[in-house]
Amino acid sequence: MSDTRVLVAGASIAGPALAHWLHRRGAEVTVVERAPGLRPGGQAVDARGVAREVIRLMGLDAAVRAARTETAGAHTVDVDGNVLETYRADDDGGDGYIAEIEILRGDLSQVLYDDTRDGVEYVFGDRIAELTQDVDGVDVVFASGDRRRFDLVVGADGLHSSLRAMVFGPRERFIRHLGSVLAFYSVPNEFGLERWMLDYQEAGRSAGLRPLPDATRAMAMMSFSAADFDVDHRDIEAQKRLLRERMAGFGWLTPRILAHLDDTPDFYLDQIAQVVMDRWSDGRVALLGDAAFSSSPLSGGGTGLALVGAYLLAGELAAAGWDPAAGFDGYERRMRSFVEANQEIGRLHALSRDAGPDAGPAEEPDMVALTDLIERAVNGAELPGYAGVPDSRAYAGRKLTV
Repeated sequence: MSDTRVLVAGASIAGPALAHWLHRRGAEVTVVERAPGLRPGGQAVDARGVAREVIRLMGLDAAVRAARTETAGAHTVDVDGNVLETYRADDDGGDGYIAEIEILRGDLSQVLYDDTRDGVEYVFGDRIAELTQDVDGVDVVFASGDRRRFDLVVGADGLHSSLRAMVFGPRERFIRHLGSVLAFYSVPNEFGLERWMLDYQEAGRSAGLRPLPDATRAMAMMSFSAADFDVDHRDIEAQKRLLRERMAGFGWLTPRILAHLDDTPDFYLDQIAQVVMDRWSDGRVALLGDAAFSSSPLSGGGTGLALVGAYLLAGELAAAGWDPAAGFDGYERRMRSFVEANQEIGRLHALSRDAGPDAGPAEEPDMVALTDLIERAVNGAELPGYAGVPDSRAYAGRKLTV
């Protein structure tokens, strides 16, 4: 067991996934999460290509598959509900529009937490308030007043990362708005929804419904074009007002879906955005997942980036003897092309959705280049075996959850 102490900020997907690999590589890991507990529900996320291999290497394939949404596929529909196109979960070997492994964000987070909780310290309801690093370590002051010293700190705290702002600079420097806003929340399944997702799109707006493991509920999804976005990501009431305003008059089942806005337990709305950075590390501090390289929900690859990034970050650090300069450099070198491919997919998807009624005819895509891009976005990260690097597959020690 190494005496390297690592603090990870964020307990959604990237943070617990990194905790898994850091612990297996021999580090002593603490995960701090500002929410009082794991956040349930959320958007359905996908694991494709190389991300599925990471799940297998984690030993979590069976647990993840047991928590899948079991979505059979998706229908795009017209305003009257007539099916226009159909996509199946087994298309493209399970790596298509609807992935074979599709799971709610909260359910995947729970699987990762259950896997790591006995060997990793989790601190809920707290956050990093101050951080000072020197050549030997990082001094952290928590909002609770606790003061501790770590060898390394990793921010896996999402698109609006507080750690990124604290160490790398203001959010405006790194966030690239893609011109749309996305909302989703659970509603009673009064629509007869079974295993098929439904999606209606028209002139820069969309509304959809997807099945949930609890057949009495469904997940509503809405998006609309917005040249800019200045609503506080924590002001839920302002977000609901904005959604009602921007989706007013939209057809299909939209009015019935909006009728449940005030009684849903898990409303979420935010801009569709990417995080673009020249470097994901500074001294002994690094970033992972959306905090470092959000590709936006339109890429379909955010979960894969988090899982693959966690494997590579922990592996490169351990292979470098926990030297931050060498470890972080290896992580960035191995991840950069994979990240850029997924971000390009997200940008192309945003452009295709932004075409309004006055838009001219779309240019024919270069199918050879597009196929190559998709392959790089799905399978474009190499997973080294890290021979000779410690790998303790059995968690040991007392439960450290706080």
